[in-house]
Amino acid sequence: MPVTVLLVDDEPLVRAGLRAVLEAQPDIEVVGEAADGAAVIPLVRRLRPDVVAMDVRMPLLDGIEATRAVLRTVDRPPKILVVTTFENDEYVYEALRAGADGFLLKRARPAEIVHAVRLIAEGESLLFPASVRQLAARYGEGEGEGNLAARAAMERARLTDREAEVLRLMARGLSNAEIAERLVVGTETVKSHVSGVLAKLGARDRTQAVIAAYESGFVAPG
Repeated sequence: MPVTVLLVDDEPLVRAGLRAVLEAQPDIEVVGEAADGAAVIPLVRRLRPDVVAMDVRMPLLDGIEATRAVLRTVDRPPKILVVTTFENDEYVYEALRAGADGFLLKRARPAEIVHAVRLIAEGESLLFPASVRQLAARYGEGEGEGNLAARAAMERARLTDREAEVLRLMARGLSNAEIAERLVVGTETVKSHVSGVLAKLGARDRTQAVIAAYESGFVAPG
């Protein structure tokens, strides 16, 4: 079965470009388009896409609120890939905090776009570690409500030493296979540790776990 994608962007040329890149692949199918976040929920419910490629800044309902709405109201919600112009942007960080599974730059090469959609669909995180570290340094430090909540969640989690090690490697952007190679264990063992980390942190996916790691101070942005 192909990976199905819904494109959400208020710029027709951006949607057309993404559609052309994705539909050139035999294992990816674009099942719909929307010009604003306000149209996302009914389309998601009707089309049941695997991935939503979501612009951040849109006129009626931005990608942050649209992401929150989808995750709050849709059963078995799709993966959400934020498509943005600027990587070091408060909007990107807020979209990740809202539950987006990763982000992709609009200037990305076609091969990077295809790889991002496939990776997100498979449940892997899509983070650019250097960019996320910069975002965390700018927006994820201090005594804000989100940071205090992340620290409390990290304290409650009581991660084992190996789970903590896996989380640090996740925060560096390593895949399960790369973590397995680094720790000299099997991929299934890593998957088990990742699942344990997500469950203990109450995180929806790897991206949310990494955000919590940065916001709690468990992983330093630098």
